[in-house]
Amino acid sequence: MENRKGSTMLTKQIAAAALIMALPAFASAKESAVTVYGGFRDGGSFTDAGTGQKLSLDSSAAGSLAVDIGLDTSRQLQFFVSYQPTDLKLRGTSSAAGDTLGMSVTYLHVGGTSFFSGPAGKGPYVVGGLGATVFDPDGTYDTEVRASLNLGLGYQVPLGKKFAVRFEARGYATLVNSSGGLFCSGGCIISIEGDVVTQGEAMLGLSARF
Repeated sequence: MENRKGSTMLTKQIAAAALIMALPAFASAKESAVTVYGGFRDGGSFTDAGTGQKLSLDSSAAGSLAVDIGLDTSRQLQFFVSYQPTDLKLRGTSSAAGDTLGMSVTYLHVGGTSFFSGPAGKGPYVVGGLGATVFDPDGTYDTEVRASLNLGLGYQVPLGKKFAVRFEARGYATLVNSSGGLFCSGGCIISIEGDVVTQGEAMLGLSARF
């Protein structure tokens, strides 16, 4: 009887020791990271309701920052912000702003990443998020905020334990009013038709892992 009790106690002690030793592994499995991206984003466009002409945003470089918080071995919660300085082409409109209008496009999203195979931090993954797009034209014209989402695919290559490189392609979709004024300040620059403004971006990121 005493031997059986002693064996049970030893088994519990071994199990407890094994759990304590495994805790760092569980913690490290929930990988988190901060990633700084440089990218090139295609323009996207609005449609002039009066002429039917497309008014394009110039393609240009963009910068992004993502904070990924580990949820489990393969998924992360992501907070994502991306900024693009660009110009809206106004040729063919009656706008007094000239041929172009300087504008920034900023995405503020909350979403996540999910790695296809193996633990988070290595290999292919899908990424996405929901939030808002901020269109901020130069001068005295009004800033417009619209609901938006992003969806993308990526591949992460570890550089040791602390760093990694990410290759990503993301698409963005912003919901806009189907008609009416946009970017107004006393008068509106354009009257648009359509429901969605889309953009696409190729990105290269450097991640600090923790």
